[in-house]
Amino acid sequence: MSTNISYGKGDITLYRTYARPLSGLASIPESAFTGRPNTLFAVNVMVEVFGDNFLPAYTEGDNSNVVATDTMKNFVLKQALAFDGATLEGLLDFLGRQFLSTYPVMQSLRMSGSEQPFVAARVPGDNGQSFGDSDVLFSRTHDDAAVATIDLGRSGDDIVVADHQCGRVGLQLIKLTGSSFASFARDNYTTLPEQIDRPLFIYLDIHWKYADAAQMLGHDPAHYIAAEQVRDVAQVVFHQFVSKSIQHLVREIGLRLLERFPQMAEVSFSAQNRLWDTAVVADDDPTRKVYCDPRPPYGLIRLTMTRE
Repeated sequence: MSTNISYGKGDITLYRTYARPLSGLASIPESAFTGRPNTLFAVNVMVEVFGDNFLPAYTEGDNSNVVATDTMKNFVLKQALAFDGATLEGLLDFLGRQFLSTYPVMQSLRMSGSEQPFVAARVPGDNGQSFGDSDVLFSRTHDDAAVATIDLGRSGDDIVVADHQCGRVGLQLIKLTGSSFASFARDNYTTLPEQIDRPLFIYLDIHWKYADAAQMLGHDPAHYIAAEQVRDVAQVVFHQFVSKSIQHLVREIGLRLLERFPQMAEVSFSAQNRLWDTAVVADDDPTRKVYCDPRPPYGLIRLTMTRE
């Protein structure tokens, strides 16, 4: 019998105030995002530890080598205050290295995190007329968000990144015109009509990897890929491109991302077709319609593009 052991702590939510601002990003035509002040740096963290050192806890009930998951939670919260970076990936890398440096019993680990989005409230300026972003009041949103996963291990006396993945997940985008789906295979089971122009509503997750994992930490912001810029590229391509399917669309987004970010080695997509059902059409104007949510199941499309 062989075993594969891991354990850890998830849903460690932390709200760090006044982290280092993110600035100095390379500009791209599709995005106005230039950085963020990180006045409120909110993250949900998970740590998963690997290693045969913990096997006696399973086989004999011997917990002498076990770092309690509650200890892991406290460690994350305490170390988050010491973090001097500006990115989610940088935080995860910092926490992982601190874990491995502090606990030699840990052979390797995986740090995962997701942004907890808060946006600055719009408030009147000092003159009471023009509006701007508050520097003390923030509103919680439940929109798309940045995510990242970093695997760290040991190589001799060094701690190294074994694997990584960054992402922007939870995008929900509707385009009212400029999409089609026609000329697909038909047989006795096919009931779907062809559509030369249709609204297209998609759920979209985007993930990517760097050719040089060190660039994801944001030490040199000019080579950092901001999840906000990835989101903006996807939106602009969706706006501009007349697609013949969701497959056609996500490939075009992937091409644009690989063009804009030379440091991006791989990009992958997971998309769902959430196209609304047509409920009512105006008699005098076919562009005026009422739609309703579709019933499941939903179409699922995946694509991974790797730079050769």
